[in-house]
Amino acid sequence: MPLIEMQQIVKTYNSNGAAVQALKGIDFRVAEGEIMAIMGPSGSGKSTLLSILGAMNPPTSGQVLVDEIPIYDLSLEKRADFRHEYLGFVFQQLQLIPYLTALENTLLPLAITRLSHRQQEEMALTALERVGLGDKVKRLPNQLSGGEQERVAIARAIVNQPPIVLADEPTGSLDTQTGTEVMQLFQSLNREGLTVVIVTHNPENIPYVQRVVHLRDGCIVHDRGGQK
Repeated sequence: MPLIEMQQIVKTYNSNGAAVQALKGIDFRVAEGEIMAIMGPSGSGKSTLLSILGAMNPPTSGQVLVDEIPIYDLSLEKRADFRHEYLGFVFQQLQLIPYLTALENTLLPLAITRLSHRQQEEMALTALERVGLGDKVKRLPNQLSGGEQERVAIARAIVNQPPIVLADEPTGSLDTQTGTEVMQLFQSLNREGLTVVIVTHNPENIPYVQRVVHLRDGCIVHDRGGQK
């Protein structure tokens, strides 16, 4: 069974009184342990697809299964629990808290757990070490480079050890070299067992994934292997 399955996903928005279909009957599967990219021009439905995958944006019709769980059949509270257990998010704007250190930002997803503060801190330190920031845990975001800030965001996404990480344009604001380093980090985390889904417009990221799905006008137009 696939880890993620989207069945005939339609998403319709109301725009100035007119119905606009952002996604048009998407069928989509992701295997456990896969690293893949979703690509397409602006307005193709990439971010909408990712938000639906992330249990944050109910489809107009269709079914989303993760680990055979129909996530939009869950109550809002149960869906929040599901997100915490299964998903780590790397947002396009990072959403780091500027007055919190790298360690404190990484700790945030653990605030709702029943773990002791010491256990939470150990998990956050481990996550920061996994992304290569073990020596910068006390730095504020403005004391870190763009690539290091991205790594903090990735550490925050993996701190609660979810099986799936979703990343929205993680290299969009980075120079070529730093973007390469971030993609190599995702590749490394995938080799450790994480399933990774990345929305990107950058074709230079293709060599670091196993599969590329191209969207256009709310439809999948290509689904093929990458160049890993």
